[in-house]
Amino acid sequence: MRSLPVTVITLLCAASVLVFGVWAYFAPVSFIDYVNYAPYNEHLTHDAGAFQIGIGFGLITALLWNNTLGAALAGFVVASGLHTWSHFTDRHIGGHGSDVPLLGATTLLGIVAVILLLRRKNA
Repeated sequence: MRSLPVTVITLLCAASVLVFGVWAYFAPVSFIDYVNYAPYNEHLTHDAGAFQIGIGFGLITALLWNNTLGAALAGFVVASGLHTWSHFTDRHIGGHGSDVPLLGATTLLGIVAVILLLRRKNA
C-alpha cells in the first residue's frame, strides 16, 4: 500500500514536469524566453517538452497502475509519440526523412508491449 506522502510527492513531481513539458512543447518561444537559454531551437524545445510530458505521464500511471514496467512503457509511449509528432511537424526545419518512420515504429512497439501487458493482466 502506498503512503499518502509518497502519493502527494509523486503528484507534485508529475505536475512540475507536466507544466514545464506542456509549456515547452506547445509554446516553445515563450518557454525559452522564460528559461533564458540561447540560442533558441524550436525542435529541441519540442523534444524536451515531449520527454517531460512522458515522465509526468509515467509517474501518474505508476500511481494508477501497480505495474512498474507498464507505467514505464506508458511514459515511453507518450514521450515517443510526442517526439515522433515533433519530428513530423518540424520536418521543415531539419532532421532526416527516416526520423518519423523510425520513431513511429518504436512508439508502436511500446504500444504493443503495453497491450500485451494488459492482456496478460486480464488473463
